[in-house]
Amino acid sequence: MAERLFLRLDDDPLHGPESGVPAGTLRALPVGAALRAHVSHILLYRETFAEGHEMRERVLPDGAVRLIFNFGDAPSADDGEGHAVEAIGASTAPVVVRMRRRVEGLSVTLRPGAAAVLLGVPAGEIGGTAVHLDALWHGEGAELLERMAEASDDMARGVLLHAALQRRLLDGDVARGSAATAMHAARLITASGGRKSVRDVAAAVGVGERRLQQLFHAHVGLSPRAWSRLARLHACLRALRLQPSPAWADVAVDGGFYDQSHLVNEFRALCGVTPTEFMGHAVSGSSKTAA
Repeated sequence: MAERLFLRLDDDPLHGPESGVPAGTLRALPVGAALRAHVSHILLYRETFAEGHEMRERVLPDGAVRLIFNFGDAPSADDGEGHAVEAIGASTAPVVVRMRRRVEGLSVTLRPGAAAVLLGVPAGEIGGTAVHLDALWHGEGAELLERMAEASDDMARGVLLHAALQRRLLDGDVARGSAATAMHAARLITASGGRKSVRDVAAAVGVGERRLQQLFHAHVGLSPRAWSRLARLHACLRALRLQPSPAWADVAVDGGFYDQSHLVNEFRALCGVTPTEFMGHAVSGSSKTAA
C-alpha cells in the first residue's frame, strides 16, 4: 500500500518540500485580520482516488490544534474512523491518515493559546484525540459544515467560516491574559529551537514552572517539555533541507540532541521513522511535488 509524507512547518506556504502531496491539491485561504492572532492558516484540499485504492499519508506532528470540515469522504486516522467535522487536539505523535474516493475539505490550524476560547474547553482535554466538533460546539459544527458545503464557492465558504469563528471569539469566556502568556512562552521555546529550559521560559514570562505547566495544558494542549521536543525536531528538519547528504553525528550535535542515538530515538518517537527513512521519504516527495 502506498504511503506518502506530509510535513508543514510554520514558514511553509502550503506544505514542505518533503511532502508527497500532488501539486494543486492544497490551496490557502486568506486569514482575516480579526482572526490572525488566533488562526495560523486555513487550507482547502481536494483529491480523488480510484475506486478501491487507498492512500496512506504520514502526517508529522506540529503541536497545533485543528478544526477539520470534510465535504467529501472523511479520511480516517490510524485505527479510528474520521468525523465529518472534528477538532483534532495537539499531539507529538505522527498520524497515518487513510484516504479513499473523493477527499475534499477545509483545515483550520489554531495558534497556541486559541483553542480554549474557540472550542470552549482547555486544549489539554482533547490532546492527542479527534473529537466530533458538535460535542464542543453543541451541534453548531455540523450546521456550519452543511452551510459551507452548500456555499457557491471556496471564498463563500471562507466567509461563513470567518463569521462563525469571530462569533465564538466574541462569546468566549477565557482569561485572555493567561492565553497571551502561554502564547509568549510557546514563541520563546520555538525561537530557541527547543533549547531554552522550562525554568528559563517560566522566568521570562513571569510565572513559576508549575503555573507554566497549567497554562500550557489550558492553552497549548501539550506540556512545555513536549513543545520543546517538537521545536527541536522542527529546527532539525529545517537544517536537513540544506543538507542532502547529512553527517548524522554532526546533525545531532548541531540540533541540540545529546548524541546520535538521541536523535534517532526522537525521530522514531515524533515521526515514526528513522532519520534515514525520513530522508528517503523526503527525496521521494520532493522529486514529484512543488514546494
